[in-house]
Amino acid sequence: MKQFRKHLLWSFIVGVSIFLVLLVIYYFSGQFNNGFTYMRAWRMFYQNMLFTVILYIVNMYWFLYARSKYKESLFTIKRFLLLIFGNVIVSIIGIFIARIILLVGIYKIPFKEYIEGEPDHLDDFLLSLLISIVVTLILHLIWYYKRKQEGKIQEQKIIAGTASAKFDALKNQLDPHFLFNSLNVLTSLIEEDPYQAQKFTTSLSKVYRYVLEQKNKDLVTVDEELQFAKTYVRLLKMRFEDSIVFNIPEKSTNSEAKIVPLSLQLLLENAVKHNVVTATRPLHIKVYEKDGMLCVTNNLQEKQVVKKSSGVGLTNIQQRYSILSNREVIINKTASHFNIELPMLTKQVSVIQTQQNYLDDKRYERAKEKVEKIKGFYMNLLSYCIIIPFLAILNYNTTSFPWAIFPALGWGFGVLAHGFQAYDYNPFLGKNWEAKKMREYMEDDTF
Repeated sequence: MKQFRKHLLWSFIVGVSIFLVLLVIYYFSGQFNNGFTYMRAWRMFYQNMLFTVILYIVNMYWFLYARSKYKESLFTIKRFLLLIFGNVIVSIIGIFIARIILLVGIYKIPFKEYIEGEPDHLDDFLLSLLISIVVTLILHLIWYYKRKQEGKIQEQKIIAGTASAKFDALKNQLDPHFLFNSLNVLTSLIEEDPYQAQKFTTSLSKVYRYVLEQKNKDLVTVDEELQFAKTYVRLLKMRFEDSIVFNIPEKSTNSEAKIVPLSLQLLLENAVKHNVVTATRPLHIKVYEKDGMLCVTNNLQEKQVVKKSSGVGLTNIQQRYSILSNREVIINKTASHFNIELPMLTKQVSVIQTQQNYLDDKRYERAKEKVEKIKGFYMNLLSYCIIIPFLAILNYNTTSFPWAIFPALGWGFGVLAHGFQAYDYNPFLGKNWEAKKMREYMEDDTF
């Protein structure tokens, strides 16, 4: 019943629109040259509304039936032709019913006489059918456009959800990866130096706490990562002592610069993992800034036999940066050195943006669009208030036929609709209906 009332309301809106268009067409085609009365206008109005309501309802329910049966395949060529064919059939039936109600029910023409006289009114029948098909096609196009927009919203939701899930998966790789490698180091220390193994365990708990705290963040400041790197270096020093030489700055030159969490630690870990580290062949690792990049360089002395790499460390960093920014991680390998440059980010420019920045940008865009809409409405309203009185005065001084009523009604309807749009008001569906409906779809996980 609620759906029927909704369609009934829309049928009245469509009927009034068609009536205004027909008035203009009749006027310019000379239909009113012999005189125009308000009684004639009223007769035209209720006849038009009778046909429009019946045709709208029968066509809409045919469309709803076809949509429920064929769903997303409705707008294939074959289905669409079937849909239009069905519209023609139900329109013919609707016109027949409307003419019976009008001529037999309202004008009291005997049914037999009505049937005998129908062939003489074939033009009226075909005109009604033509108008019905044109309006139906317009409504189909509106529905198709709406579905396309909803499809775009769903597509963006899927893209955003996929990116977020991928990013979370990459971050979740860090826990087992870091813990596994640290336990390998601890196993080695237990055999070599139990006392150092005990100290390593204590320091490891502090380091792992940082891992747990930072893993849910998209970015951390370079200063935070540098401090954590120094703590991690102390762990490595417990095992390798003077076999590793580190050179790490105290702070970044830009306190606002950020990198992905644990990226520096992963690079230090990889350097130790893939290179020979002995007292006779010490590993030199240097961390420094260059042209907006945080660089990690070590002398290259690769192990001849090494376990197959899991590929988590460096690949993880590259993938996280690719999601967060359009700046790439730079890798340079020479015969003597291995160098990796991490972009220091001051602004995220990718799919995953800082929520507050995203909201601020959206608010600015919406505010700008709303001001433009309101300004356009005021200009339209001002033009209406100037031109319509001028046309009314011209009409009064030139002819007794009230032709000024047509532009006044037509343009006035347009100004009213423009005002509703400018102030986001829908008299039939409620304020901000479109935004609420879009938000409802966006928040619906089953959509």
